[in-house]
Amino acid sequence: MSIDRLVMAFAGSFVLISLALAHWHSPNWLWFTAFVGANLLQASFSGFCPLAIILKKLGVKSGCAF
Repeated sequence: MSIDRLVMAFAGSFVLISLALAHWHSPNWLWFTAFVGANLLQASFSGFCPLAIILKKLGVKSGCAF
């Protein structure tokens, strides 16, 4: 699996987990969802993604975006 797919999988998982936590625990978890969305947006413009840097250092093969 490439870095691109792993970043999308992590982001999607975090969004779904935070939505479930907001539903069953506290609506404040929606702030985490907003953080993930903002990070995805800034990564689309700047190309800077902390998770992609970590995965690259761990030896995951590069994709087209990162």
